[in-house]
Amino acid sequence: MRTARKGSSQAFVNQFMVYALVAICTSASIGIGTVWMRHQISLAANENKVLEASIADVERRIEETDASISAEQDPAVLNRRNTEWQLGLVPPGETQVRRISEDPVMRLASMHNRRLFGDGPATVSLSVALAR
Repeated sequence: MRTARKGSSQAFVNQFMVYALVAICTSASIGIGTVWMRHQISLAANENKVLEASIADVERRIEETDASISAEQDPAVLNRRNTEWQLGLVPPGETQVRRISEDPVMRLASMHNRRLFGDGPATVSLSVALAR
């Protein structure tokens, strides 16, 4: 009987070792997975910072371009360029100016749609048969 007890205690130790190894491997894989996920999060955060910096740079350049365009559209600058480049441009006469009282966006949209869909409404004829 002594051998049976020795075998059962050795079997218990073997089972304990297997469970301990499984627990260690599981913990290690969870730890490695956690480290990998944190690394991926760090990479994504760095990429986001680079993209945000790029977007801010593009927005800054757009604002600079808008500022230079608005500066060039100033009437005083236009008059100065007219005289510097000897273009001979004159302000339009009152007969050349056409005043529009409606919303300019809606007017341009209707003009665009008129070109797309034809000049006026199309006539459609339908024949309806009534069944009794």
